[in-house]
Amino acid sequence: MHISEGVLSAPVLVTGALFTLGGVGVGLKKMEYEEVPKVAVLSSVFFVASLIHIPIGPTSAHLVLNGLVGILLGWMAFPSILVALTLQALLFQFGGFTTLGVNTFNMAAPAIVAFYLYKYFIKYKYFIKYFIKTIDISFLLDLLYWIVGFIAGVIGIGGGALLVALSLITTGEAFKTVSKLLFISHILVMFIEGIITGSCILFIKIVKPEILKIGT
Repeated sequence: MHISEGVLSAPVLVTGALFTLGGVGVGLKKMEYEEVPKVAVLSSVFFVASLIHIPIGPTSAHLVLNGLVGILLGWMAFPSILVALTLQALLFQFGGFTTLGVNTFNMAAPAIVAFYLYKYFIKYKYFIKYFIKTIDISFLLDLLYWIVGFIAGVIGIGGGALLVALSLITTGEAFKTVSKLLFISHILVMFIEGIITGSCILFIKIVKPEILKIGT
């Protein structure tokens, strides 16, 4: 969902840049040295997932996996996504440099929502384990991990589509039709992204559960 150069108004560009600057600042503050490789890997995941895209007017439709990035990185999703979008603009001319702030915020903000969804799931998961002691709930927990991952994936792509549409509509009423088309075109992508994200979270939970530990 890259918004191209020369589309958005100056107030929208400045607002997006300021929000992204704040998000990146928080993300860098929370980033420990040992987490840099994880951030780099997930930047690569985001970079590759969104390479194949279908143009839709001034934007495009493609996989994003920002829900997965949000769950695994939290606020560090902001610098991670910014790096990936910068490289895409530099190497492939996707989006642009003036729209980096808006594009980053549109993808990273839903990732943060997905992060807090997962964080609260982890918090209340222990209540489930506490109250249900007499049966084996491992299958139930696996299913819940998948469902939360699925919802995070839907939130990531759906929230991103909504924010892109809002960015376009805020720029001008002429983009109203394109914004509706953008969101409708991403409905199928939401479910695909949800399935992929849920499956990734469940796989990580089984083979490397320590990666899913929640920080701040």
